[in-house]
Amino acid sequence: MKFLVKAILFSLLCGTAHLIAGCADKNSSSDVLLRLGHSLDPQHSVHKAMVFLGERLHEYSGGTMKVRIYPGSQLGSERDMIELLQIGSLDMTKVSASSLEGFAPETQIFSIPYVFRDNEHYWRVLNSPIGKDLLTGVETFKLKGLGYYDAGSRSFYTNDRPINTPADLKGMKIRVLNSPTAVKTVRALGGAATPVSWGELYTALQQGVVEGAENNPPSYYLSRHYEIARYYSLDEHTSVPDVMLMSLRTWQHLTAQQQEWVRMAMADSVAHQRELWRASTEASLAKVIEDGVEVIYPDKQPFVDAVKPFHDSYKGTDVGDLLEKIKAM
Repeated sequence: MKFLVKAILFSLLCGTAHLIAGCADKNSSSDVLLRLGHSLDPQHSVHKAMVFLGERLHEYSGGTMKVRIYPGSQLGSERDMIELLQIGSLDMTKVSASSLEGFAPETQIFSIPYVFRDNEHYWRVLNSPIGKDLLTGVETFKLKGLGYYDAGSRSFYTNDRPINTPADLKGMKIRVLNSPTAVKTVRALGGAATPVSWGELYTALQQGVVEGAENNPPSYYLSRHYEIARYYSLDEHTSVPDVMLMSLRTWQHLTAQQQEWVRMAMADSVAHQRELWRASTEASLAKVIEDGVEVIYPDKQPFVDAVKPFHDSYKGTDVGDLLEKIKAM
C-alpha cells in the first residue's frame, strides 16, 4: 500500500490529516481510543479475545481507554496494517508471526516446520526469554509486541486427493502465506508453494489456481474452505502464533499507567483466547467431519525426516542458533 493511500486511510479512521499525532485519540486529557485492525472473521476466537481485551482495558482504565476493532481485512492485508502501525496511522493489529518475517527476520523461526515437539513445548518457548526477546525485537521496526495468541498448528487441506506422505505433495500447488520460509517449507516437502492472499483463497481453490492450502482447524472451518478442499491431513507441520502489535508511536504516547493497563488487559486476553481456542479447534473438526470432510492423521515421521535438510541449512546462522536453543528446551 502506497503512503498516500495510507494517509487517506488514516484520515478516514482518525478524522484528521495530522499523521504525527497518531491514532490514539485523546478525547480529553485522559481518554484514549485505540483502533485495532485484523484479517479474521468476527466468529474467530482471536477476534473474540480482542473484544475481551477491549472490555478489560475499559474496566482497568475506569472507562478512559477504549478499543475499536476493524475485522475482516477492512484496513488491508496484514502487511498493509503493519505498515500503517509503523507510520502511526493505526494503533494496533493482530498478525500471523509469519507476516513479521519481512520486518524482523528472526521471527521466521515460527515458520520452520517441526520446531516444536508438542503444545507444551510450544508455550514453554513463547513464555521463555526467547519468546519475549522475539517480541521485543520488533521495536527496531517501530512496532511494540504485546503478546502471543494461540493459532494452533497448520496442516494441509486439498481438493482432489489426500496427503498421507510427503510424496503425495509432489508437484501440488499449495497456497502459502507470503513468507519465504513458508514457501521453503512446502518446497522441502515436495509441493509447489503458491502465495495467495487470504481473502482470495476461496476463489483460488474453487478455480483450481491452487490445489490446496494449509492452516489450523478453526481457520479451515470458518473460511468455508472445507466446502471445496475436502481432505484435511493433520500433519501439523508448523505452529505459528498470532502476534498482537501496537504502533510504537502510539505506545510512547501512552502514560506509564496506561501502558500497564494495556499489559494487564493483554494478559487477560491471552488466557481467555487459549480457552476459546481449545473449544474452537474441537468444534471446527467436528463440524467439518459432520459435513463429510475426510480428516487424515498421517504418520508425522516421514514429514519430519523430509525437512531435516531444511533444518540443517540454517546451521551457522543466527536463526540456526535459535533453532538449536529451542530444540534443547
